[in-house]
Amino acid sequence: MARVTLRYFAWVRERIGKPDEELDLPADIGTVDQLTAWLAGRGEEYAYAFENRDVIRTALDRRHVRRTATIAGAREIAFFPPMTGG
Repeated sequence: MARVTLRYFAWVRERIGKPDEELDLPADIGTVDQLTAWLAGRGEEYAYAFENRDVIRTALDRRHVRRTATIAGAREIAFFPPMTGG
């Protein structure tokens, strides 16, 4: 897979300790769910950020997607907690 930019927002960013990074992902990662599982294994800060993957929202190239979405061809993948508003 080509190099991809990962962006982290709100408490995901705070737990990981950086707003974004560029990575070459392993070829066997094909979905958002597989990616978050892989990220959780990258270290303590990632494990903490992705400990409850069910609540993390994801956008591929600025389009919201489900955890089962294929990430092939994505240039930017963003992770953020649920949004609230009023």
